[in-house]
Amino acid sequence: MPETAVARFVSDRPLVAAIPVRDEEDRIGACLAALAGQRGGQLDHLVLLLNNTTDATAARVEALRPSLPFPLTVALRHYPAEAAHAGTARAEALEIAAALAGPEGILLTSDADGCARPDWIAVNRAALARGAEVVCGRAEIDPVEAALIPATLHADDVAEVAYATLLDEIHALADPDPHDPWPRHTEHSGASIAVTVRAWQRAGGVPPLRSAEDRGFLQALRRVDAAIRHAPEAVVTVSGRIVGRAAGGMAETMARRIRQQDSELDDSLEPAADCLRRAILRARLRALHGHQPTQEALDAYASKAGLPTETLLSFLDRPWFGDVWARIEAESPRLARHRVARAGLARHVADALAMLRPLREGQGLCPWTPPKASLWNPLLKKRGLGPAAPAGSRGRAPGRSTPPPPPRGARGPRRGPYLSSRSSRYLSAPSPSRRCSVGSNPAQAAMNVSAASSPVHGVSVSPVQFTNTIVARAAARSATIPPSRRTSAGDRK
Repeated sequence: MPETAVARFVSDRPLVAAIPVRDEEDRIGACLAALAGQRGGQLDHLVLLLNNTTDATAARVEALRPSLPFPLTVALRHYPAEAAHAGTARAEALEIAAALAGPEGILLTSDADGCARPDWIAVNRAALARGAEVVCGRAEIDPVEAALIPATLHADDVAEVAYATLLDEIHALADPDPHDPWPRHTEHSGASIAVTVRAWQRAGGVPPLRSAEDRGFLQALRRVDAAIRHAPEAVVTVSGRIVGRAAGGMAETMARRIRQQDSELDDSLEPAADCLRRAILRARLRALHGHQPTQEALDAYASKAGLPTETLLSFLDRPWFGDVWARIEAESPRLARHRVARAGLARHVADALAMLRPLREGQGLCPWTPPKASLWNPLLKKRGLGPAAPAGSRGRAPGRSTPPPPPRGARGPRRGPYLSSRSSRYLSAPSPSRRCSVGSNPAQAAMNVSAASSPVHGVSVSPVQFTNTIVARAAARSATIPPSRRTSAGDRK
C-alpha cells in the first residue's frame, strides 16, 4: 500500500483516548483544554474514568463538557482499597475506550495531570502511519515545578540518564530494532502511549498492577512482538508534585529521593557487561527463532545461555519471538539482573565506554558475525560471556573478505526513573558538525558542544556524538555541585 494510502487509512481509524482520574479538580481543566486544542487531528471520543474521587473533579468535568469538541464518557468507580490504584483504573478505562473504537481503532492514554503538546495526536498518528503498532511518548515535568526539585537530584538524574544512554547504545548497535530507528528514547510512561486496538487485544490489555502498570503493559506488548516506536517528539507535560495519586509512581519516587537518595540506580539498569551479554544473546536468538537451526547451533546457544538444549527447544516452539526471549531471560542464570550502585557509577560508565569502542568502530555483533578478538576483553571473559574469535579470523564471517557494515540506527536517551525539564536540556543533540569527547576536562568539553539542534526536529546525529555529549554534560553538571552538597551511597550511614 502506498505511503499516502497508509496515512489516509490511519487517519480514518477511530481515535479514542482513555484517562484515569482521581482527585484532580485543580488540573483536569488544563488536561482537557490541551486535548481540545490539538492541531492536525482530533479525538473521536474521550473516556475519563474517575475512581475513588472525593473532591469536585466530576463537577468540574461536567462544567467543561459543553466546550469540548469531542464526545465525552465519564465513568464513576469506587474500587476497594486493594484495587484503588492507577493500574486498575487505566486498564478499565482502556477497555471502555476499545469498545468505543472498535477492532480497527486506535487508543491513546495519558494522565489527568498532563497537558499534551498541540501536535500530540498528529505525531502519534504519523508514527502509526509509518508502521508502528505502539507509540511511546515522553513525559516532561512542568518547568516551574521542576525548579522546586533540589539541584542534587537533577544532577543525579542527569548522570543516571547518561549511563542509561550508554547502555541503550550498546543495545542499538548489538541488536538494532528496525521498528524503532534513531532518534528515539526508551521511556515507558502512561502519560503518553498510543496503541492499536488489535495490539492492545493481543497483549491482553493493561495489567492491573498497583504500580508501574505502564511498564507492565509495554512488557506484555513486547512478548507478542508488537512494533513499538519511541517517538521523542510525542510529549506530554506533567506535574512535578511529590504528593501523588498512585503508590509507586513518579511523585512517590521523587519524594523518597528528596528525603534520601536511592543507593542504587533504576532497576532496569545493569552493569555494562551484563547489558552486552543480553543484547548479543537476544540478537543471536533471532537467527534461531522461526528457522531450522542445526543441532550444533542449538547446543552452542544453549551453552551460552546456561540452559539445557531441551529447555531451549521447548521455548523455540512458541510463535512470538518476544515470548521466547522473555522465557529465556527468566530461566537463564547468565541473564539474571544485577543492580548498579550509585556510588560506583563512574566505574560502570568507564566499562560501558570500553565496550562501546569496538562496536562504534564497526565490529558488529549480528548473529552471523563472529566478534573480533579485541571485543572480548578480560572483563567480558571474566564474566563468561564467550571466547575470543579464532586466531586469524579477524572477526569475519565465513566467506566474507571484509567485516559486515555496522547496523544503522541508535537509541536516544532513556529517561531516568523521574523526569525533569532540566534533564531534558541534556537530551538535545549536538550539531552534526561538532563532537564532544570526555577527556581530562569534561566540563570544558561540554561547553564546546552546540545544543541548538534537537533530534525532535529531525537532525541526523550519530550515536557516538549523542552519547559523548550526554556523558560530558552529566560530568559538567555534576562538577557545578559543591562537594558538600553531593550525596552518594558511600556518604550516608
